[in-house]
Amino acid sequence: MKWAFYFLFFFSVHLYSQDSLKAVLVESSPLKVQSIIGTDNFDAQYYINNNVFYKKIDSKTINFSAIQLGEIASTDIYNPLKMILFYKDFNTVIVLDNRLADIYKIDFNVRQPYRNVSHVSVGNDNTIWTFNQDLQQLQLYDYLNNQIRATALPVVSNVLHLASNYNYAWLLTENYIYKYSYFGSMLYKIKNDGYTVAEERNDDVILKKDNKLYFLKDKTEEIIPIILPELLINQFFVTGETLYIYDSETLYKFQLKNY
Repeated sequence: MKWAFYFLFFFSVHLYSQDSLKAVLVESSPLKVQSIIGTDNFDAQYYINNNVFYKKIDSKTINFSAIQLGEIASTDIYNPLKMILFYKDFNTVIVLDNRLADIYKIDFNVRQPYRNVSHVSVGNDNTIWTFNQDLQQLQLYDYLNNQIRATALPVVSNVLHLASNYNYAWLLTENYIYKYSYFGSMLYKIKNDGYTVAEERNDDVILKKDNKLYFLKDKTEEIIPIILPELLINQFFVTGETLYIYDSETLYKFQLKNY
């Protein structure tokens, strides 16, 4: 009888661990910025204030500004030596080094053939993933040689978000979540059940729907909820095993428990 009790107990714990992922609060700190971008492995913090991109490490702060290009539509700090700022209104990408020096400017308006780009994220070497809005295609673009290295098949629904690392790209559309290889091949296609944001985390993905977060495990393609306290999730990002949530006044730091 005792054996049966322990069996049921451990079975239920195992089952629960497969149905959800718990985030444990580590610390919180007051923060008032326009937009929080993330942190890197050296504990540098990146954010935007008044359309100026900032990097803060310890007590030192540096910034980059290109007001003439309009609003910063998106950023990617996956590679802190080649960070990406995308100015959608001017169809332009700026690549920054770790000192926030402008090392490359990609103006799609003057490059041939013309590309109308709506989303941008990091690629390997001297590439970036771009979504060509006119062709409705995700493309891996070599900006040094002005060449397309890989092209995915067109998608038929509106793109909400693009995330990537050096090997893969995830395209979140209104209808589906797509994962692509570095060669542009589709690896999976999962129905989007209301998710609006996707952030990469060690080949897995954190998704946001309404005011909740979910975990998409790469190996199983299963989506499970992340158990969090009640708080407003205006923005979130992941660094390693750490989940950060920003509510416009406080930055919360959570540890994701093993799953």
